[in-house]
Amino acid sequence: MSNRIRPAACLFDLDGLLLNTEPLHGQAWAEAAAHFGGHLSGNHLLQLRGRRRQDCAEQVDAWLPTSVGSEALLAVQQPIVKQLLPKAEAMPSAENLIRHCQKDNIPMALVTSSSQESVAFKSGPHPWLGLIKTRVHGDDPALTAGKPDPAPFLLAARRLKVDPNDCWALEDSRAGTAAALAAGCRVWVLDRAEGCDPLEAEPCHISNLGTVLDYLINP
Repeated sequence: MSNRIRPAACLFDLDGLLLNTEPLHGQAWAEAAAHFGGHLSGNHLLQLRGRRRQDCAEQVDAWLPTSVGSEALLAVQQPIVKQLLPKAEAMPSAENLIRHCQKDNIPMALVTSSSQESVAFKSGPHPWLGLIKTRVHGDDPALTAGKPDPAPFLLAARRLKVDPNDCWALEDSRAGTAAALAAGCRVWVLDRAEGCDPLEAEPCHISNLGTVLDYLINP
């Protein structure tokens, strides 16, 4: 993969990347599973990160002692998560990074497994997210498959009219990272790991979005 000092576009995940929602989603899935006699381990919850709601429901249903169906699970999980999500805070440096991209005319897209309705709900307390105009939601009618399939990132690049190979994708989940790599993007993974050489490591693991911001300002 070639070195790219300035990205043609930045493609942002939402949950766990810009907003600290993943612990809240995990809590809701764990409580829903427990309602039906199941138990979700930390590894189970990691496997759900970055995936679409329906895909998560089907996976959790498969982990239950007795299948109840995804709709029954969602009927329990959705009210729980909707109570929790307004409490989600912005991830450190997320707002500053988005504002810098907007100021520096770097095209942006939100590439999320969350539905359009869910994104609107979560974004309410964070008006700066409105700076990202181009969006691919988990329920996007033009989407052929969700993460870890590369389709969401390819669709975002197509809407921005840029080559995905020239884009930076920012992710935090296994599914999202796999999708972005398969799409050909340079991938930054927010996973609290130590920083790495942005032009050498693929993907580049970072502990804070400020690392990406610093590199954009001082490449």
